[in-house]
Amino acid sequence: MSRELLVAVIDDDGPFRTALVESLGSLGYAAREFLSAEQFVAEDGEKSCDCVITDIHMPGMSGFDLARLLTSRRRKTPIIMVTARAEPGLEAKAAGAGAVCLLIKPFDSNALVDCLDKALRT
Repeated sequence: MSRELLVAVIDDDGPFRTALVESLGSLGYAAREFLSAEQFVAEDGEKSCDCVITDIHMPGMSGFDLARLLTSRRRKTPIIMVTARAEPGLEAKAAGAGAVCLLIKPFDSNALVDCLDKALRT
């Protein structure tokens, strides 16, 4: 029997994080929320999730820092990065860090589903 896919949602913005987890649930995904990359690492979130959705800009460990850490541990968990800051070259930087997709807040559920489909096919 296959288990349900689990998506880790890492974002320091509580209302956004909660809304994203609820949105994922309505789309049929199980999701677990983390308020920081440090919490995700401390709780071994990487061992149980099938995909990571992380904010790029957070206090402490950034989404880029987390991606580098997971890569250094040879984790193949696909990463989707999100941000509210549209900066030149950010998409290339996210791809260079190993992100499958970059979503700019606010994004719609179609964009989220497209990214999840792409991430979970890799």
